[in-house]
Amino acid sequence: MEWAMLLGMMAVTFGIRYLPFALADRLRLNPWVERALSYAPMAVLSAIIAPAVLAPKGELWLDWRNPYLIAAAAAIVVAALTRNLLATIAAGMGLFALWRFWL
Repeated sequence: MEWAMLLGMMAVTFGIRYLPFALADRLRLNPWVERALSYAPMAVLSAIIAPAVLAPKGELWLDWRNPYLIAAAAAIVVAALTRNLLATIAAGMGLFALWRFWL
């Protein structure tokens, strides 16, 4: 009985996730909908990253002693100057580690 339930849940989950990809080339959206959907990845990443950087302990922490905030600011500057993903990650993670060790 459990196997049948697991297979049914698998089929439903796969169907829900696969159908939009399978039909994507046949479906045409309005240009304004496509333009609006192009901002979805940035919005999702901002919604994940902003609370972790600005309130890592559950409260707003806008202070120079916040290693998350300092590392994120440095990563933004490096990304804007170099446009290099590896340099951005290295600068952010390196400064975060130094800031945590220093404080």
